[in-house]
Amino acid sequence: MSQEVWILIAFFALVMALVAAAGYAFVLRPALSLDRRAAAFPDAISLPAPSLSSSGAFLAGVFRLLGEAIPTSTAEVRALRKQLGAAGYRWDSAVSVFYGVKYAAAFFLGLLAGWAAHQSLDKPEALILGLGAAVVGYRLPDRFLRMAVNSRRGRLRSALPDALDLLVMCMEAGQALDQAITEASQEIRQVHPELSSELALVHLELRAGQSRADALHNLASRNAEPELRQLVNLLIQSDRFGISTAPALRTHAKYLRIRRRQQAEEAARKISVKLVFPIFFLIFPCMLLVTLGPAVLQIFTQLLPMVSDIVD
Repeated sequence: MSQEVWILIAFFALVMALVAAAGYAFVLRPALSLDRRAAAFPDAISLPAPSLSSSGAFLAGVFRLLGEAIPTSTAEVRALRKQLGAAGYRWDSAVSVFYGVKYAAAFFLGLLAGWAAHQSLDKPEALILGLGAAVVGYRLPDRFLRMAVNSRRGRLRSALPDALDLLVMCMEAGQALDQAITEASQEIRQVHPELSSELALVHLELRAGQSRADALHNLASRNAEPELRQLVNLLIQSDRFGISTAPALRTHAKYLRIRRRQQAEEAARKISVKLVFPIFFLIFPCMLLVTLGPAVLQIFTQLLPMVSDIVD
């Protein structure tokens, strides 16, 4: 091709890039921003962002800007907001910050792996390794988020029997269920802060004018804990059918403690099966080496010369 053709191709590519950038900045990004705001759950509560140090606030701001710069689908934002809420991250910018962390992890991990591979490998192999590391970096925050959700679920599960005991005591002392929820959330604030914050949110929703059933349904939908959902169903059914709530809560607390003990016994019985693999692959070879090693050495040092003499 002649030089004039290359100049025309470069000019056309520059114009298309400028048009695409303008369309993204003035059309696509505002629409996606409105889409993200509309994607928030109507029953989700947004909390103010936690207080951070100056460096932490700067990094959070950078991640937020990076997460807002790249478009994402509404369904993906909705699912991620629910998962972040189950992990305890409920402020407005949590979704954008999480996306920024994913993009930054993918970029830096891919760049680092590609540079390290380029020192000893060819360019195509280094590029493939860098792309693989970028994919791993992009998926790694999702793994940490699932771990945070499971950890918070475990803390909520362990806090439920104590909270139920406090609810029973408050209701037997003459308080209504709404007042008992408020009192229980204040009493367990130091020991079980996650469940305390959830009960405090229920109290705030009740004060805002929501019905008790809607507030309890929101409590179950915000968290991915089945036992908390069972407690919510118990409270709603007791309120609907006029059943005394305190005896039902006492029975449910006893059931939770029995189930926790059974789970502990099940985990203890699984230990013997789980120990088979490290014993067989790690401890057993070492024991064989210590016990049979000297005998094997003596066999080789004494019998091999005799066998060689006989053969000769």
